[in-house]
Amino acid sequence: MEQPEDMASLSEFDSLAGSIPATKVEITVSCRNLLDKDMFSKSDPLCVMYTQGMENKQWREFGRTEVIDNTLNPDFVRKFIVDYFFEEKQNLRFDLYDVDSKSPDLSKHDFLGQAFCTLGEIVGSSGSRLEKPLTIGTFSLNSRTGKPMPAVSNGSGLWMESSRTTGPEASGGVPGKKCGTIILSAEELSNCRDVATMQFCANKLDKKDFFGKSDPFLVFYRSNEDGTFTICHKTEVMKNTLNPVWQTFSIPVRALCNGDYDRTIKVEVYDWDRDGSHDFIGEFTTSYRELARGQSQFNIYEVINPKKKMKKKKYVNSGTVTLLSFAVESESTFLDYIKGGTQINFTVAIDFTASNGNPSQSTSLHYMSPYQLNAYALALTAVGEIIQHYDSDKMFPALGFGAKLPPDGRVSHEFPLNGNQENPSCCGIDGILEAYHSSLRTVQLYGPTNFAPVVTHVARNAAAVQDGSQYSVLLIITDGVISDMAQTKEAIVNAAKLPMSIIIVGVGQAEFDAMVELDGDDVRISSRGKLAERDIVQFVPFRDYVDRTGNHVLSMARLARDVLAEIPDQLVSYMKAQGIRPRPPPAAPAQSPPESPAHSPPGSPLHTNI
Repeated sequence: MEQPEDMASLSEFDSLAGSIPATKVEITVSCRNLLDKDMFSKSDPLCVMYTQGMENKQWREFGRTEVIDNTLNPDFVRKFIVDYFFEEKQNLRFDLYDVDSKSPDLSKHDFLGQAFCTLGEIVGSSGSRLEKPLTIGTFSLNSRTGKPMPAVSNGSGLWMESSRTTGPEASGGVPGKKCGTIILSAEELSNCRDVATMQFCANKLDKKDFFGKSDPFLVFYRSNEDGTFTICHKTEVMKNTLNPVWQTFSIPVRALCNGDYDRTIKVEVYDWDRDGSHDFIGEFTTSYRELARGQSQFNIYEVINPKKKMKKKKYVNSGTVTLLSFAVESESTFLDYIKGGTQINFTVAIDFTASNGNPSQSTSLHYMSPYQLNAYALALTAVGEIIQHYDSDKMFPALGFGAKLPPDGRVSHEFPLNGNQENPSCCGIDGILEAYHSSLRTVQLYGPTNFAPVVTHVARNAAAVQDGSQYSVLLIITDGVISDMAQTKEAIVNAAKLPMSIIIVGVGQAEFDAMVELDGDDVRISSRGKLAERDIVQFVPFRDYVDRTGNHVLSMARLARDVLAEIPDQLVSYMKAQGIRPRPPPAAPAQSPPESPAHSPPGSPLHTNI
């Protein structure tokens, strides 16, 4: 998955932002001769990439490729885009799995092997192409599924040694045994931000299926400087036709040709087979410059099968592929919208249920120590201190849920921390903390843990302004298992079509399986058969960021970075879905000459680095 790099840190700590990446690098993953774990077919491989933290050397999941069915030799289309720092040793790890179900839990799938390297190792290899053997290495049996896992995985994005490391008979392989090869290619991305949208059809393709016609699909490759090709797009399969019309698709121009308009683009045509042994129909080549001519006689391509051409004297072609439409537009970024004046409205909702413990006791998650902030205050501060700079008035609504309110003991799941029903906004992050501490002294912790009311509250405000000038972010901090899952799902599905995102931080030691379900990274959330239009929820457990050395600044900077990482893409995805373009940046106000070299006139703009 492409990871946004808004690497902001707490105001008193800036070492995370100390290095500016020299460039972005796209990593392409292929494998050969993987282990075959499926009894009646080939493996269905998935690759997971991890990066290693500079400070604590913990492995953290960076992203996953798509799953490719029935193959031991996958060429993954989904890339990993990372910042490349010449001066740093950027350790990477690649784990391969045979996917057995739709579960995002890696422990429920068969581990096929792993490889370690550095980004510099890939970039520095001949042609920036590195081949490494996959090995089983040290592994363990998952206590729930009984499947072998890398010994460093705990399945949550953070990694530790397992207590059940086992022998080779458990995995079907010997530790250290070669399990195939991984091929890693790196290419520097150009700054081209154009996105091409195109559609193709074909005519009179070769018939490949014995009992029917072909099931054709297209595979696009861009050429590399060393003459090799890298996969960059696959169309959908069109069933039982020799004259398919594929759906329109969009692809970044940099992925298609890396900004070089004359670079060769190779397109292969295949007949899809259920067992993964797709039949090659033929191929043709083109370039971005040729495609950009649009629908014309120049963009009708003969599909050639080289083997058939060599064998048959009267061979003409295996059909034709025609470009039906082509358009290109510049891709707008998060910063384009921010520069154009989009404001981010930040709202926080805090869990006041009794499971947090008595706030007067030190074991409570709400305990107010005179020496340090509790987990709620730390999470709120970490996220708020970054996001506050995107809201000009610095007035933030702060809500509580799950408490009995004075004077009558009414249970509320949507009460203002400042006690003002008409205006729950607090002035700055300090204002929220003050209202939070005040509420702890006046309300009674109760229950249950209901999210739907606060989600609906923020959705109501987001629905009032949908012109792109405002985008809402709701931070929910909670300690427990959600009580109104069905209602919350429905509220999130309804909110997904609005300009808003939801961040959930789980504090304490509870099981947060339900929160992972709400975070629709792998399986999009749905309610009553209706699928959410966008993934708008990001969940992290606070305990994953507790630094045992007591360095709260560093650990909270990591927390903020991870929970805010998806916000830019979520904002842009909403704007694109609604057809909203960024507004032009406001003109800089005319500056009158300073009255003296040491004095700036009132009203001079203040500049904040984002």
